[in-house]
Amino acid sequence: MPQEQSVYTSPLVERNASREMAELFGAQKKFSMWRRLWLELAKAEKELGLDIKQSQIDQMARHLDDIDFDKAAAYERQFRHDVMAHVYTFGDVAPKAAPIIHLGATSCYVGDNADLIIMRDALRLVAGKLAAVIDLLAKFAQQYRDLPTLGFTHFQPAQLTTVGKRVTLWCQEFVLDLDEVEHRIETLPFRGVKGTTGTQASFLELFEGRHAKVKQLDKDVAAAFGFKRICPVTGQTYTRKIDTLIVNTMALIAQSAHKTCNDLRLLAHLKEMEEPFEKSQIGSSAMAYKRNPMRCERVTALARLVLSLSTSPAMTASEQWFERTLDDSANRRVVIPEAFLAVDGILQILLNVFDGLVVYPKVIESHVVAELPFMATENILMAAVKAGGNRQELHEKIRLYSQAAANEVKRFGRPNDLIVRLRSDISFAKLDFEKVLDPAAYVGRAPQQVDEFIRAVVSPIRRRYQKKLGQKVELRV
Repeated sequence: MPQEQSVYTSPLVERNASREMAELFGAQKKFSMWRRLWLELAKAEKELGLDIKQSQIDQMARHLDDIDFDKAAAYERQFRHDVMAHVYTFGDVAPKAAPIIHLGATSCYVGDNADLIIMRDALRLVAGKLAAVIDLLAKFAQQYRDLPTLGFTHFQPAQLTTVGKRVTLWCQEFVLDLDEVEHRIETLPFRGVKGTTGTQASFLELFEGRHAKVKQLDKDVAAAFGFKRICPVTGQTYTRKIDTLIVNTMALIAQSAHKTCNDLRLLAHLKEMEEPFEKSQIGSSAMAYKRNPMRCERVTALARLVLSLSTSPAMTASEQWFERTLDDSANRRVVIPEAFLAVDGILQILLNVFDGLVVYPKVIESHVVAELPFMATENILMAAVKAGGNRQELHEKIRLYSQAAANEVKRFGRPNDLIVRLRSDISFAKLDFEKVLDPAAYVGRAPQQVDEFIRAVVSPIRRRYQKKLGQKVELRV
C-alpha cells in the first residue's frame, strides 16, 4: 500500500483548504523563510559594521529555497533541535557563510518571526476571500432587495422583511470580520532581533556596547520584511497573546459562517432557499429524492472546529512562565495552521454556495400569504375605522375572527380563512383588501436599507479588493 494511503493526512488539506493556504503552512515556506531571516540578519549586521563579507551574503542568497529536507531530518535526529538542524543544513550549501549564520540570534528569531510573517500572509489571503464573500452576498441582496418574506423571531413568523434585507444581516457579520482581519494585519508586530531572553545582550556584545546599532538592527530587519511595528519588549518569544488575538479573529469568521449556514439550512427545510445542487449530486444513499444542504453542514462542522481551537492559544498564553517555556511549541504547530486552514476551507465553501444560491419566490409567497392576514389586522382595523367604523367594535370582531381562523389552521390544518371571514362582514365592506394585503406595504424600509448598506458599507470594500472579487471556486468533494 502506498504510504500516502496508509497514514493519516489532514482532511483540512485534502478536502477543504485551498492549495495557496496549505502551502503557506508547508515545510518549504517555513524553512525557506528561516533562511531569508538569516540572510536579512546577516545583511543588516554587515551594514552596521560587523565583519561579514559580501561573498557570504551572496552565497546565502543563492540557496534560499533548495532545502535538503532529508539532511535536515538527519541533523535533527542528531541534535534534537530543529533550528540547529537547519542552521547546519544551510551551512552545508553555503559553507562560506556557515560561521555567521544565526549570528547573535536565538531559535525564536527565526521561529517566531517566520510565524508572524506567515500569519500575516494568511490573514491577507483570508481578507481577500472575505471581501469576495461580501461582494457575492451584496449582489444577492441587491437582486432580492424588495422580495417580501416572513421575518422570524424565535423561528416563529414575525413581521415581514425582504430576502435582500435578511442577506444584508449575513453580509454585515462578514464585514465586521473583515474589519477585524484588516486591523490584525495593520497592527501585527514583528518579534524582531531580541536575543535569548529578549534583552538583546548578545547583539550588544557583537556591537561592543553600542546601543544605537542594536536598536537599528532591530528596525532594519523588521523593515526588510515590511513590518511597521516591532514588539517593544519580548521574553525569548513574542507574547503568545498575539496568537490568541489572531486565532480569535478566525473564530469570529467561524461564528459568522455558522450563523449564516444555519439560517440557510432552516430555509432549505422551508423550501424557500437552498444551496447549489449539482446535476449528478446524490443527497442521500437511501432517499433518492433528498437535496441535503451538505455544503452548509460542512461549514458548520468546520466552524465548530475553529471555535474549539480558539480556546487553546488563550490557555497557552496563560501558561508561559517568565521569559518562556517550551510547552507552547507542540500546541502552536497544530492550532495556528489548522485554524487558518479550516477558515480558508469555510470561505472556499461559502464562495461556492453564495455564487449559486437558489430562491423559490412562489414558496416564499405562499408562506407570506398564509401568515399575512394575521399581521395585517392592525392595518385592516385602521382602514376600517377611516371608512367610518367604530374602533372598539371592529377590534372585537377582528379578535374573534382571528381566533376562529387560527383554530382552523392549528386544529384541522386548513388554510387561513381570516380574510374570507372579514370580507363576509358588512363592517369591512368598504375596504380595499387587495391594497391592505399587499406584502410590499409591510416591509418598511427594507429595500432602501439594502441600497444604503451596499452603498455605504460594501462599495468601499469592493474598491479596496477589486482584484480579489469574482473568485470562482470548485469544491473538490
